[in-house]
Order: sequence, then C-alpha cells, then structure tokens
Amino acid sequence: MIAGVPILEVRDLSVKFGALLAVDDVSLSVRRGAITSVIGPNGAGKSTLFNLVSGAVPPRSGKVLFDGHDVTGARPEQLVRMGLSRSFQITNVFPELTVRENLRLAAQVLEPRSRAFLPTSASLVTQARVEELLRSFHLSDREDELAGVLSHGEQRRLEIAVAAACRPKLLLLDEPTQGMSQSDTQDTATLIREIGKAVTILLIEHDIDLVMELSQHVVVLHQGKKLAEGTPAEVRGNPAVEAAYFGKGHAAN
Repeated sequence: MIAGVPILEVRDLSVKFGALLAVDDVSLSVRRGAITSVIGPNGAGKSTLFNLVSGAVPPRSGKVLFDGHDVTGARPEQLVRMGLSRSFQITNVFPELTVRENLRLAAQVLEPRSRAFLPTSASLVTQARVEELLRSFHLSDREDELAGVLSHGEQRRLEIAVAAACRPKLLLLDEPTQGMSQSDTQDTATLIREIGKAVTILLIEHDIDLVMELSQHVVVLHQGKKLAEGTPAEVRGNPAVEAAYFGKGHAAN
C-alpha cells in the first residue's frame, strides 16, 4: 500500500456504559506511515476509543475500517493476525516470566498455524524475532531477568516490544511514558520515533510537549466527542482546544 493512504478509518463510532456516552459519534483517519496522537483531559474517552478500535469493546454504533477491511466487532486476536496491535495504559507483562519468555510468547503468533504444537526449540521464526526485539529495544542485557524485577521504564519498554512482536502494520500505544522519569521519557520518545519509521503509530499521550514533538497529526477528544484535529501547530492554535484543554487551570493529562 502507498504511504499516506489511511490505514485506519473510524466512522461515527459510539459506545455507551450505562448513562455515560463514553465515545460519542467520533470519526478520524490515521494516515499510513505517520504518527497520529489522541489527546484530551482525563475522561475524554481516549482509552475507550482504543478499546473500540482494538476489539476489546464492541461499539454501540459506527464502523472501524483497518487496512481496507471492515473490522467492526472483530476480536482482538483476529486484529493481531491482521496486523493491529496495542499496548496498555497500565503495564501488562507477565511479571513471573523472563524478558525473553514474554517476547517469545508474543512473537509466537508469527509462526504458521501448522507449527503451533511443535516444541519452542523448533519455532525458528519466533526465535529470530525475539533476538531482533532484544537488540532493537535494548533489552539484551536483561533477557534472563524476570519482568517483575525490571524498573518501571524497562517494563514499559518491554511492553512496547511485546506489542511490536507480531510485526504490526498499526501499533496503538496507550500512554507509553506514564509514570516515567524525564530521562526514561526521552528514551521512549526516541524509541517511538525509531519504531515509527517502519510502523504506523496511533498514540495516546499525556505529555503534550512530547505529542507535539513526535506527531504529524493530532486528534483532540473532549467529553467523548472529537473537539478538533490537525497538525500540532493547528491544534495548538485552535481556540476551542485552548479553552478546553490548554487553557489556564487545565492539566495536560
């Protein structure tokens, strides 16, 4: 497919939890080969939007189109095999498994179904991908450590590596720098920029400076609705965004 052609289209997407309309008639497009960020105050519907796109929650109405296919209501495992993967706001790795074991489980999806029941020693594609991930995500010196003993920054890096293990076409990252030190945040920004050279990224991030630095396109949600979208400069200069999000007394999270 040609770079610049949308890889993801969300059309009039809505979901309701009880009386709360968490995502309200949201439409957006993610351009192939770009980093697109979704921002908004707490409770704006950002993570719920990710849940709808990734198949974790079925929509009340609307459509999700991925790579030219209508995937509305598809299960997460189906989307992973199609090339859509995600990380989570709360670190989601197996703490009692080693770094290598976490990566091996995630990369196993790359093996043909006919080899699913072979010993792990025969999973040559998986093993090669694990070695690649250990190098790319600078985890080689921690490969035999239990994930639970890694620092917070290392665990977040491992989770991104797990999400990237299946060689996705689109990678959804939900607040990857949450709780990180300034140093770890900058390291993660460098990592995201590097991943973005090969994979389209849809990013939720509370650090506005980081969003403006990394993104080619920014979508702003507010109270479940799309408030604005455009380039970082256009979003920064939008009066509605300024009042609702960047304005005095509004936290960037």
